[in-house]
Amino acid sequence: MPRPSVRRGTALALSALLLPVLAACGGSDSEKNGKETEAGEQKGAEKLVIYSGRNEELISPIIGKLEKATGTDVEVRYGDSAELAAQILEEGDRTKAGLFFSQDAGALGALSQAGQLAKLPQKSLDKVDAAFRGGEQDWVGVSGRSRVIAYNPKSAGKVPDSIHDLTAPKWKGKVGYAPTNASFQAFVTGMRVLEGEDATLKWLKGLKANGKTYAKNGAVLDAVDSGEVSLGLINHYYWYEKVAELGEDKVNAKIHFLPGGDSGALINAAGVGVLKNGGQGAAAEKAVDYLLSKEAQTYFAEETKEYPLASGVTSTVKGLPALDSLDAPKIDLGKLESLQQTLELLKKAGMV
Repeated sequence: MPRPSVRRGTALALSALLLPVLAACGGSDSEKNGKETEAGEQKGAEKLVIYSGRNEELISPIIGKLEKATGTDVEVRYGDSAELAAQILEEGDRTKAGLFFSQDAGALGALSQAGQLAKLPQKSLDKVDAAFRGGEQDWVGVSGRSRVIAYNPKSAGKVPDSIHDLTAPKWKGKVGYAPTNASFQAFVTGMRVLEGEDATLKWLKGLKANGKTYAKNGAVLDAVDSGEVSLGLINHYYWYEKVAELGEDKVNAKIHFLPGGDSGALINAAGVGVLKNGGQGAAAEKAVDYLLSKEAQTYFAEETKEYPLASGVTSTVKGLPALDSLDAPKIDLGKLESLQQTLELLKKAGMV
C-alpha cells in the first residue's frame, strides 16, 4: 500500500535577498518536475526524506536502488531546486528534509551560506575533487556538466574558442541562447565572478545584439541542428542525449568544448547536502555515500550523460572527453549562489 505523499509546501516567504536568488536557481530538471512522490517502502527501515531538485523520471530508479543498498525507507519531494531550497529556509528547524539533492551548486551554496547544512564526513568528501564540493565542507557534487558551444558545421565555419568572440559582427543573428534557463544564468554568474560586472554586462549586451533567444537548452540545440542558427550555448549532455536517441548520423549539430579556462566552459555540479535540522543525519550520510558509489555514479553517467564526480568512476559515453581533460575556469562553485546580481545584470541587458 502506498504511503501518504509528502505534503507540498505552501507559498514561500523568503527574505528580499534570497527569494530572487533562489528563484533563479531552477533549471532543466525543474522543467520536468512539478509533482511529488515517494519511493519504496521497507518496514522497519530507517527513514529519510529527500527534497530533490532532480526530476522524478531521472532519479526514481536510483532512489529505489538506494533504499535497497542502505536499508533506508525514502520519501522524496520533487520540485524546482530553487523552490525547495527556499522551502528549507522557510521551514528552518522545522524542516522535514534530511537530504537536499540539488540540480546545481548555486542552491546548495545558498543553503550553506544560510547555515542550514551539516558538515559531511571527511571520508565522503574525499571521494570527490575539492573543486566540486562546498568550501564549508557541507555539500558535495554528485555529477557534473560542462557548458559548450553547439554548432552547425554547414554554416558555422571555424567555431570560436571563446564566448567573447560571439559578440563579433560576423555572428549577428546566428547565436542561440536561453537567458531564462538556470544553466545559462549560472554560467553568467561564473563569468561575473571571474571577470567583473562591467565586462559581463558589456558581453551580455553584445550577445543580445547578435543572438536569438529560446526557452530551453534543448530548443537551442534543435535550432542549431536545423540550421536556424549557426551556434548555440548549451550544456554538453543535451547533445549526447540527442545522439543516443537518434544516432550521430541523424544529428547535424556538433559541440565544441572551449579551451583556455574560458568563462564559457564552466563545469557546474548537481550535488547533495545533509540538513542540520532534519534529524536524519545518519540515514542522510548513508545516502550521500551511496550516491557517490560506483553503482550510482555509473547510473548518472549512462542515464544523463553527465560526468561522474567520485574518484575511480569514469564515463563510458562514446566520444565524451575525460573530465580531467577539460580546461574549465577555476572558480568556487559555492559563489554561484550570488545569482541576484546576475539577474540584475540580465535586466540591465534587456534579457529578462
